[in-house]
Amino acid sequence: MAVVWVKLLRTAAIVAVLGLLYLLAIEKHAERDSLREAPVELTAACEEKLQAYALSAGEVYRSPYLHKTTGRVSDLSGYSEADVRAIQRGCNIVDDTQGQLAKQGARERWNATRFSRSTHTSCDHCHQNLGDKQDSAGNRIVGSNGLGASWVMADMYDRFTGLLLPYEMRQMQCFINSSNGFKPNAADDLLRDITAYSRFLSAALDLKMGHRYPEQGMEEIPASATLRRGDDYVRGAHLYREKCAACHGVQGFGTVVDGRVLYPALAGPESFSLDSRMHFGRVNTVMAGFICRNMPLGQEGSLENQDCRDIAYYISTLPRPAGDRQGPLVAAWQQLMMGVMPPLTRYAESLGRSGTPHAIP
Repeated sequence: MAVVWVKLLRTAAIVAVLGLLYLLAIEKHAERDSLREAPVELTAACEEKLQAYALSAGEVYRSPYLHKTTGRVSDLSGYSEADVRAIQRGCNIVDDTQGQLAKQGARERWNATRFSRSTHTSCDHCHQNLGDKQDSAGNRIVGSNGLGASWVMADMYDRFTGLLLPYEMRQMQCFINSSNGFKPNAADDLLRDITAYSRFLSAALDLKMGHRYPEQGMEEIPASATLRRGDDYVRGAHLYREKCAACHGVQGFGTVVDGRVLYPALAGPESFSLDSRMHFGRVNTVMAGFICRNMPLGQEGSLENQDCRDIAYYISTLPRPAGDRQGPLVAAWQQLMMGVMPPLTRYAESLGRSGTPHAIP
């Protein structure tokens, strides 16, 4: 009889645990639905961007950009209220991935921070001007990582994985490669909203599915695009201090003011990992291309191809987190370097400035 009672208690305990998990799931689904239905408070940049493109609910959408640049008017399928909210949330995520500008913090960004080890990560750092970088005349910038142009490429061959990746999976690659993070689920609300915003940009800019546009991705710079002087650490260090250090810091740790990241880290624990495609040691064409097309801010296109490769090479030598491909010894070494190198570098710089020895800070 005692055995029967033990079995019943075990069964009751299992049922109770499953019931609690079910109730918790219901609560989380209700919380998600309430966030989907809630009005969206836009960041200042998103409010300006979406107003400029006349986003509103309705049966028909007409792009002001198309009319301004070509004089044509095109009637596209309109957006429901739910569509508009998804696009607004997606824009907010691109502009403020960490939720630093949101009243409820990361919750309003679908807790995007759970997919990133870095507190500096924001989509807008690579996809500048909210994924829609243009010059003063409204021309889209070549190699500027435009989100709308990326969306219309649809399923795209990825030479690094050898796979045909849809847009959502390419976003997952972003979280792994650019934020030293983890893959979101392809059906996660985070990716759904970024996709909704990217799709809206493609409509606003009159981009056609399957077409290749110059702002799609980065225009990579191989060694063959230079005078073949070779990539040089010393030249890169000099150029970095001259062109980059004012924003990203002398040691590449970024600039944070009042808890908000103004310029992201290029080295140290908050930067991308050794596995990232932005790391020159893994792929020596991507970071150089990004620098030449997008940096320095306000002076884009002012650097020579070899300058960009030298800067990218120098940045790759700075300590940063090991990636998932490296073993524990590499990870331990990188952690040591991230702790030891900053004070040693400051000490060496102090010697260079004064010419007299100082205590290590």
